[in-house]
Amino acid sequence: MELCQWWRHIVVFLLHSWIPSCFAQTTPPVRSSPTPTPQTAERPEALKFRLSGFPRKHNEGRIEVFYKGEWGTICDDDFSLANAHVLCRQLGFVSATGWTHSAKYGKGTGKIWLDNVQCSGSERSVSVCKSRGWGNSDCTHDEDAGVICKDERLPGYVDSNVIEVQVDENRVEEVRLRPVFTIATKRMPVTEGVVEVKNKDGWAKICDNGWTPKNSRVVCGMMGFPHEKKVNKNFYKLYAERQKNHFLVHSVACLGTEVHLAACPLEFNKGNATESCPGGMPAVVSCVPGPLYAQSTAMKKKPKMQSTIRLKGGAKYGEGRVEVLKGSEWGTICDDRWNLLSASVVCRELGFGTAKEALTGARMGQGLGPIHMSEVQCTGHERSLWNCRFKNITAEDCKHSEDASVRCNVPYMGFEKTVRISGGRSRYEGRVEVLYTETNGTLRWGLICGEGWGTEEAMVVCRQLGLGYANHGLQETWYWDSSNVTEMVMSGVKCTGDEMSLSQCQHHRTVNCQKAAARFSAGVICSETASDLVLNAPLVQQTTYIEDRPLHMLYCAAEEDCLSKSAAGANWPYGHRRLLRFSSQIHNIGRADFRPKAGRHSWVWHACHGHYHSMDIFTHYDLMSANGTKVAEGHKASFCLEDSDCDEGVSKRYECANFGEQGITVGCWDLYRHDIDCQWIDITDVKPGNYILQVVINPNYEVAESDFTNNAMKCNCKYDGHRIWVHNCHIGDAFSEEAEKKFEKYPGQLNNQIS
Repeated sequence: MELCQWWRHIVVFLLHSWIPSCFAQTTPPVRSSPTPTPQTAERPEALKFRLSGFPRKHNEGRIEVFYKGEWGTICDDDFSLANAHVLCRQLGFVSATGWTHSAKYGKGTGKIWLDNVQCSGSERSVSVCKSRGWGNSDCTHDEDAGVICKDERLPGYVDSNVIEVQVDENRVEEVRLRPVFTIATKRMPVTEGVVEVKNKDGWAKICDNGWTPKNSRVVCGMMGFPHEKKVNKNFYKLYAERQKNHFLVHSVACLGTEVHLAACPLEFNKGNATESCPGGMPAVVSCVPGPLYAQSTAMKKKPKMQSTIRLKGGAKYGEGRVEVLKGSEWGTICDDRWNLLSASVVCRELGFGTAKEALTGARMGQGLGPIHMSEVQCTGHERSLWNCRFKNITAEDCKHSEDASVRCNVPYMGFEKTVRISGGRSRYEGRVEVLYTETNGTLRWGLICGEGWGTEEAMVVCRQLGLGYANHGLQETWYWDSSNVTEMVMSGVKCTGDEMSLSQCQHHRTVNCQKAAARFSAGVICSETASDLVLNAPLVQQTTYIEDRPLHMLYCAAEEDCLSKSAAGANWPYGHRRLLRFSSQIHNIGRADFRPKAGRHSWVWHACHGHYHSMDIFTHYDLMSANGTKVAEGHKASFCLEDSDCDEGVSKRYECANFGEQGITVGCWDLYRHDIDCQWIDITDVKPGNYILQVVINPNYEVAESDFTNNAMKCNCKYDGHRIWVHNCHIGDAFSEEAEKKFEKYPGQLNNQIS
């Protein structure tokens, strides 16, 4: 109810799936003395809040307030947990778990808006708490306060640090394209139709007198399309003559850079609006879909595009961390000055519409490698982000905790109508049911066979339903048996994880399910956040060496299958094995902790090494020839997933000692040193030559991540039979396709004398 009261004064206009943002209303102070006094109202003044600074997670940071057109901080004098509670709620979190002083997240700039703030904890806004008054402070930015919020959202909030556009709610609420021909109404996405706007009285049309391509560009961007095209009005004249048209707007004057029609200058009709378009007709718009949505083919696969920009880490198409290609290396963008205009250039360049959100603070996870751009400033007309003004930066100017992200408007495809989940404890989990058409045309829900169902399939379902990332793909759902749907209608489902809907995945033509009972149907658990593991590639390159290890020291390793097959025929305990050793430092740069899928009750105790295995296979280690053939391989069971160390300000949460909880916290890493068992590849049987060393984390997709493309690391290797040289170690998607091809075919690689 508090949110609704705030919305009466200021509204962030959202179209369809726009995430609601919320601002608190406050009033300017009456300053009479430095003594803390309650604020009194003179006139409405909008406040905005954000979390800033580094290093930090998305639910913590330096608290900053936007007041009278300027961002500023709050002094830590008299600060308390009650103050933090009020501020966290205004940021969209349910409560606070702590607060910080002395500029823990770095010193802010500009105004120090509030000092000696004293809240009881129940206030709707910090503006009604006692304080010295707005702008009245004796502090410096060394005393900037910070808050740590409980990572649980209030209803209506999903993301913090959203850069938003403000529009007048009394003007236009929604915009749609209404197809008027029968064939067009059945085709998705809708690319052409009459423009209709929604206000408090319902849907109405716009008079096309003076309508320009710039107006069409804005509408198409809202609908998820990058470009507009000329429309043949003759087809629509007859339709318009037969309709009783209600015109709400008789003049639109967009610049073409707006992210929403309501941001354009509009003139509304007064009085009898049905006859206020003399000589004109309803505005009609035709849009050009991007490559993913071209030809209105729902089954169209993702096209391969040579591009210098990409989105990473998003749960669905059209969202993610922005990365740009400079030279042959991908890098991120610093979020300084990041706004909707620049974000929209990114979205259109990638074949989507305008941006509905420009996200700061690494809200789609932190990137790797260089940060190529900062302070990007686009006009909105640019065809590429590289045409915008920007600054080149150094590592001291910006951190990956400030990586910029976007959420783009994408065409509505209606995929969510053909699948549902039921029986779960929340809307994020349940048994998967698909809409099935019988031979007589009857539509009904059937179940999916759970055999072979896994994380990739669950990723598609969660994306299709707009529920974020897949947390688990389940092959048994007897504990969710609350539906009257009992028949299996789909089996053998196999997805890559990139599909827009299950209909794009492979499956059996006829149902073939060995366990056809409803309890063995497929299920999913979705989540708004996910982990993201990456390997420290330079460390691998720095720590690689060869060891000839005596067999009598390898009994435990042999028991855990960490040696090549030929070791079984060796003359134990005499002789040795040649091992390629290296260290692995695995970072979690995602937005959720990485936890083993299996609960501790099912962990396996290994007496030889005296530890528990929480995952059967955590990493694959391979030595490959130029054609991709494995010449040696190894694996690493996750005998201990724990926080070896963390970024500054992040606390360790997982430790394996005393049968402790296992996992890797966001902002932490797990280090497997080169001198521990199984941290190697057995190369005893490998001949001299040039090879590729590859390490793959979470190879079986046992645990869901926001991005699996960065789970592989590759290095060039040269082995002369005695020594080994390792170079060019990099994460699998860090380079351009051209550079990657050169890497795999460097001189000597194709002349290997490997049998």
